[in-house]
Amino acid sequence: MKDIAQLPSLNALRAFVAVANEGSINAAAQQLHVTHGAVSRQIKLLEGELGTALLEKQGRSVKLTHAGQQLYHGCQPAFQAIADSCRQLRQQQQDKPLVLACSGSILARWLIPRLQQLQQALPDLNLQLITSAGDDNPQQQADLSLTFIDHPQAGERLIPLEQERIGPILAPELVRQLDLHNVQQLVGQPLLHTYSRQQAWPEWAQRNHLSAQVLSMGQGFPHLSHLLEAVTAGLGIGIAPEQLIRADLQHNRLLAPLGFVSTSAWLCLQVHNPAQRQLIEKLVQQLSCKDQAPVS
Repeated sequence: MKDIAQLPSLNALRAFVAVANEGSINAAAQQLHVTHGAVSRQIKLLEGELGTALLEKQGRSVKLTHAGQQLYHGCQPAFQAIADSCRQLRQQQQDKPLVLACSGSILARWLIPRLQQLQQALPDLNLQLITSAGDDNPQQQADLSLTFIDHPQAGERLIPLEQERIGPILAPELVRQLDLHNVQQLVGQPLLHTYSRQQAWPEWAQRNHLSAQVLSMGQGFPHLSHLLEAVTAGLGIGIAPEQLIRADLQHNRLLAPLGFVSTSAWLCLQVHNPAQRQLIEKLVQQLSCKDQAPVS
């Protein structure tokens, strides 16, 4: 459109159309959530730009002049078309699913136990979950992602939900065999681990005043799910975030006789697309409820 630069102020045109629709400057001001004076100034500005009067007083209301009628008949359909287009776009955004990405371990062991209550609390939530095969966060387009982040800096686009706590885990039979009740008893034991968190054991040892050099690394596994299967089968002592094994602990499928320690990492919700901010805020409120997650 070559003459777009010649258009008058769109704010002034918007105020004029509102006055023409309502037949009153006061009513137009209420509709636009501005003052009577602000609307009057916009009308004066528009009349100045066009060099003609657009409104004239009629008692306590106003009516359009001939020039005002001409401008209104040209502008009103255009503003209605703009309003309709914007409404359609907003509706399309509301109808789109909210895409959340996370690792398979977080999905299976942290998010899925919360889904039923999440759906009950937010019945209008259309949540689409995408994941990778492993423990790394999937590199796919998503509105949100759920992942552990070291030393997170909280903000509008990064929302810490829960601090990570890690600790040694064993099958009940192995606990009875080892009679494990002291961190020193881990010395010489083959310690199972995942390749994605090879620093988990040294970090846990440091926080328990145990030299990592005395630890003996045993079998490694590509994913946390494989590690947990090996631990459940009694193949050794593993290490895992407490957040991801709560159900196993509560049902005594796994035991943590030496407890857990907090790390510098937090389970965080990363916001990649803030278009649905209100829905995201409701989702964050639900995911932040620590006593919300049931176990089966």
